[in-house]
Amino acid sequence: MAANDGKPKLSFLPSGSTLHKLSALLTLLLLILAFSFSSPAFLTVNNGLTVLLQTSVIGLLAIGMTMVIITGGIDLSVGSVLALAGVVAGLVIKAGVPIIPAMALGIMAGAACGFVNGLVITKMRITPFVATLGMMMIARGIALQLTGAAPISRLGEAFGKLGNGSFFRVIEMQDNGFPKVIFAGIPYPAVLLIIMAIFGAFLLQKRQIGRHIFSVGSNEEAARLSGVNVDRTKIWAYTASGALAGLAGMVLMSRLVTVQPNEGVMYELDAIAASVIGGASLMGGVGSISGSMIGSFIIGVLRNGLNMAGTSAFIQQIIIGIVVIGAVYIDQFRNKK
Repeated sequence: MAANDGKPKLSFLPSGSTLHKLSALLTLLLLILAFSFSSPAFLTVNNGLTVLLQTSVIGLLAIGMTMVIITGGIDLSVGSVLALAGVVAGLVIKAGVPIIPAMALGIMAGAACGFVNGLVITKMRITPFVATLGMMMIARGIALQLTGAAPISRLGEAFGKLGNGSFFRVIEMQDNGFPKVIFAGIPYPAVLLIIMAIFGAFLLQKRQIGRHIFSVGSNEEAARLSGVNVDRTKIWAYTASGALAGLAGMVLMSRLVTVQPNEGVMYELDAIAASVIGGASLMGGVGSISGSMIGSFIIGVLRNGLNMAGTSAFIQQIIIGIVVIGAVYIDQFRNKK
């Protein structure tokens, strides 16, 4: 991040603090070790696949959130955009549109919400917090209005394949005629998360748009003087965040095999937490997709391990909140140094 010495400096850092990522990775390993002692079922293959599946949605949101945070912004609307994208897909499926085009339309609806966020922030000069807070309420309101706050069901078996399918699933037929699952397989959402994480990291580290995102977050004025189109870069980041929220909505609704307009509440906070825990700075200019993936799995492992230990959902929120505060404190300490 550029130093605050009054001189415009341009930073093209491709990632966040390596030390921060290593500490986050160490934290993840220590959590896995601790939960493995508390429950013998924690380190099983099936539970590991469950963690992958549960983390996929928050991981997809965190990829887009990281890009936005690196620009120095924030996106509070992703949870509501996730729900709206699911509603759009569900409604067009009910209207007779095939599954894949319907899901594509849902993702496009998410991208459109992100595009509007970017326009409001850059053209109307409204702060990202207020602009995305408004979109959070607008998207949720539209989703509830379109459905009458009722779920959309009977979308067909094919609708659930994305969220519930898996690669390399092994099933053995028993003598009694009932199937026995030998290996549950690698969930489709986990593979999708890996693909999107690699693609997002490639964009940030190897492409011009990535360098522009880092430069805008490091020093917006210096970036503008260097010829970077700041407004276009910000609009691109928010559009990407919206599209990934739409994709996360397809995964989540497919897992449920029904569209729930009330889904996605507070998911934006999980995405922000994952990004910050992974080393993204709320001051902008610092962050990485790999760090955010580590942050996502820290939250996923925490939730899974605490669930297996019988910890209530309320206590889980308290613990994750403490972790987020600690991560932000470390970020502030790092910025001061």
